[in-house]
Amino acid sequence: MKSLIIHMPSSTARRPNADRLLLDLPDAQLVDAVDGRDPAQIADVETFNGDLHSPSYPFVLKPAEIGVFQSHRKCWQMIVDQGWDYAMIVEDDLAVSPPDMARALALIDDHMTPDMYLRLPPKMREVPARVIAQDGDMRLILPKRIGLQCCCQVVGRNAAERLLAGSTKIDRPIDTWLQMHWVTGQPVHALLPNGNAEIAGQIGGSTIQQKTRTSGKLMRELNRAWYRTRVRMRPQKA
Repeated sequence: MKSLIIHMPSSTARRPNADRLLLDLPDAQLVDAVDGRDPAQIADVETFNGDLHSPSYPFVLKPAEIGVFQSHRKCWQMIVDQGWDYAMIVEDDLAVSPPDMARALALIDDHMTPDMYLRLPPKMREVPARVIAQDGDMRLILPKRIGLQCCCQVVGRNAAERLLAGSTKIDRPIDTWLQMHWVTGQPVHALLPNGNAEIAGQIGGSTIQQKTRTSGKLMRELNRAWYRTRVRMRPQKA
């Protein structure tokens, strides 16, 4: 299996971790991230103010979020163009446990297909609608509700084609969009626990998060809670 590590070449703070991932992941290579702050790099991206899909998204897309979305689309296109059955896509703030990753890769090799999108999230939040396979405490599941973050996933070729076709226009961050299986037409599986960790705080901080004025925090949190409640009302089914 190929591994694609999304990394911004200018990010010197993250380069040592990206180099570590080159050693820890199977047949890995770096993929230059799309810089959402550079108009030239996102000139062809058509964005909207959260009103393309239901439920509508209550926040304006940030340049960094556009860059992250397009970086993943770049990797999906590579999977399609290269004709790989599937590949692992990770962000450069991921840390893996090699023994756990070895177990995960064994389950993936046994059950992954070109039609699947499989998350290996750092947080244990998904509850299964169905358990597909198990190795000790490690389970490959179809979760009732899809979690956030795109630190690590394995994406099949057919899934990549489907997601590329559905994301020519974007109105929300990629992880929020992927939760909307009723829009994407793509079931999303998860493998957990998996030993993965997200270590942005140790290597320069998040490239997306920004400070919100105190006066706006309460309304932002209310809007976020209402949006997430509406998403939770549409679980994946076994």
